[in-house]
Amino acid sequence: MKENKQVVSEILYRSVRKVIEGAHKFVSVAANAALVKQNWEIGRLIVENEQKGARKAAYGAAQIDGLAVRLTLEYGNGYDARNLRYMRSFYLAFPIWNAVRSELNWTQYRILMREYDPFAREWYMNECVACGWSSRELDRQVSTQAYFRLLASANPDRRKKRKELPLTKLPAKPKSLVPTDFIKNPMMLEFLSLPEDVKIRETKLESAILSHLKEVLMELGRGFCFVARQKHMRSGSEDYFIDLVFYNCILKRYFLFDLKMGKITHKDIGQMDMYRRMFDDLVCENDDNPTIGIVLCDETDPNIAKYSVLSGNDKLFAVKYDKVMPSDEILRHEIEVQKENYRLQMMESELPLVERRRTRK
Repeated sequence: MKENKQVVSEILYRSVRKVIEGAHKFVSVAANAALVKQNWEIGRLIVENEQKGARKAAYGAAQIDGLAVRLTLEYGNGYDARNLRYMRSFYLAFPIWNAVRSELNWTQYRILMREYDPFAREWYMNECVACGWSSRELDRQVSTQAYFRLLASANPDRRKKRKELPLTKLPAKPKSLVPTDFIKNPMMLEFLSLPEDVKIRETKLESAILSHLKEVLMELGRGFCFVARQKHMRSGSEDYFIDLVFYNCILKRYFLFDLKMGKITHKDIGQMDMYRRMFDDLVCENDDNPTIGIVLCDETDPNIAKYSVLSGNDKLFAVKYDKVMPSDEILRHEIEVQKENYRLQMMESELPLVERRRTRK
């Protein structure tokens, strides 16, 4: 008896498969939107019910526990007391339904609710949508305090308007953006899996960065793309090599990175300043904005920020990197340290020219 072979056109199979996948995706998106809406409504009802009487806290807690018992019996563990409190927190964080982004799922909203600063929460939400972060990547951005690391490099006047900075939404006129809107300090490179207590060579750090380029680009943020490793430049009879070169399509600028192990020195800053100037002359096109130079180092120094060529320079920066994820307390302290370093660096640029000369004397 001959085997009954079933033959199907590859084109037909792929076409049908595409329809099925599209339908599954549509169902998943619709189900997620319904879940988010449901949880927001439940949170609203719980909060409104809690507004009764002076016994608000005790009354509310009792209500949630009692509600959880009855809902769990009927609908399962998705409505236990813990989840009901998440729904309550969801409504309190987003009391206006129109402010809720339908592109995010319930897991992502639970991550967002860990952030108590409303400006930071809005930034994470909008960046998550704009950059297509997964729940895992959003969790990393919140855990590493990406918003506050960007603020560490912000001009104090712009920092006061935290809702406008860093990028919440791209402005109609990108020229209003400045490089410090994109520079995180410190940079978190824990995904490189490099040993914390072992001094590694700069070449090994460079290789690790290139091996995790996708993660590095997400850490750098919106608009960055990789250009070159060990970019060669020749001036006269001398050859020079820049460790890493990136381009930001939004700012229309090159970003040069020089990797340094240990504490930053005046020599490191002077070298990067030379690289940056040479790059402007030898590589940049007429429509490119001035190049940004970044010395990525183990340890920054307030004296170098204040007294080296960094002083008053808005195109040259010293940025610290961490190879492991520090505790929240240590990271918060480090952000404040880098914020103070930036203030010292930019302090001279805020003085009138005559006063600058006087302070130098």
